[in-house]
Amino acid sequence: MNFEEQEKARRKKIIGRSIAGVLIFIAFILLLIINPIVIIRAGYRGVILQWGAVSDRVLGEGIHWVIPIANSITKVDVTVQKISKDVTAASRDLQTVHTKIALNYHPDALKVNKLYQSFRHEYAERIVQPTIDEFVKRTTAHYTAEELITKREMVKSDLKKSITEALASSGLIVTDVYMTDFDFSKEFNLSIEAKVKAEQEALKEKNNLEAEKFKAQQKIVAAEATARAIKIQAEAITQQGGKDFVQLKAVEKWNGVLPTQMIPGSSVPFVNLTGFDKGGK
Repeated sequence: MNFEEQEKARRKKIIGRSIAGVLIFIAFILLLIINPIVIIRAGYRGVILQWGAVSDRVLGEGIHWVIPIANSITKVDVTVQKISKDVTAASRDLQTVHTKIALNYHPDALKVNKLYQSFRHEYAERIVQPTIDEFVKRTTAHYTAEELITKREMVKSDLKKSITEALASSGLIVTDVYMTDFDFSKEFNLSIEAKVKAEQEALKEKNNLEAEKFKAQQKIVAAEATARAIKIQAEAITQQGGKDFVQLKAVEKWNGVLPTQMIPGSSVPFVNLTGFDKGGK
């Protein structure tokens, strides 16, 4: 092979290598464009759209291979999300109720394809908020305004159960419901204050009455005890000699000093001469 032939062969190899390099580069660019590799990050799920239709298969976290062009992937956040909403409703006794509801929820990881098919990424606006509105109004309508305050935990339990069941059918899981406050009209608040004050006054009066009854009962018991003591003492005196016993008790208490003045016709205290004979005995 002469020099010219060798040079032509060398040029062909160079051209061939250049063409192969260009083709590889084009293939790499096409690979990047069609992107057959999908990475699903933690806290997300992948909804497969096959020729635009939602597939029954859901991609979990990690790396996945998909068919380029035919399949596209939409990622859905399945971590816990929070939504707060002010709601105005009515109680069973037709009192206007203002409350703020906070809801913790997240899409069901196994049903994100159905959720996306129905609501796309707008499920908070299209299903969660309307559900809160509806079931707050339903729940408060079963309680009087006073019961909404005194039975707060029961109201919360009923509300959580209703919202949980309603959103579960759409592929959303409720983890907790918070009722931050109940507020009523100014007139109702004043009536509640008046009622509480009246109840406190009534309780005070009741306590005072009970105290008076207790004092009266103590006096009765004391009087009964005194009467019993007098009766027992009288019986004892009768049994021990009557008037002689009384006079004896008086002598026992006498200090031995006669009075300095005497009333005409009266006798010396405690001295009874009737029992003495003529001989002074």
